[in-house]
Amino acid sequence: MQVDFYHLTQVPLERALPQIAQKILESGGRLLIVANDETRRGQIDQLLWTYSADSFLPHGQAGGEDDSRQPVLIAGSPDAANGARHIALVDGVWRDEALDFDRAFHFFDEERIREARAAWKGLAEREGIERRYWKQNDAGRWEQAA
Repeated sequence: MQVDFYHLTQVPLERALPQIAQKILESGGRLLIVANDETRRGQIDQLLWTYSADSFLPHGQAGGEDDSRQPVLIAGSPDAANGARHIALVDGVWRDEALDFDRAFHFFDEERIREARAAWKGLAEREGIERRYWKQNDAGRWEQAA
C-alpha cells in the first residue's frame, strides 16, 4: 500500500488534483475524493468539470443512483461506492480508512502540516506501507523529498 503526502506550497489543490485524477483514469483506475465539507465537495465537483478548456473528468458526487458507475466519486467519507482503489484526501485530514485502498493521496497545506507530520510518523511503524513525501520546487513542479 502506498501513501503519497502532497505538501501544497505553490501549486494549489485545484491544479494538482485534476492531474492526478487524470493519470489514474488513463491507467484504467478509479478514484474516491474525500472532503468533510459539503461546500468544498461542491467546489471540487465544479473544478473537475472546468479545470481544462478542452476536457473534463467524468465524476459524480456520492449519494446518487449511479455512484457505482462513477470513475471519480466525491464523498464526505472514505466509502468507495464506485469501487475505487485510489483515494485522495483533499481536506488535509488523514483517515486510517485510506489504508484499505491500494494507494492514498494525502493533500495538505501549511495550516495542516502538524497533522500531516503526525500521520507520517504514525504510518512509519505500520507494516506494508510505503510512504512518499512530495514537495514543490521553486518552479512549482513536484519533487519526491522522502
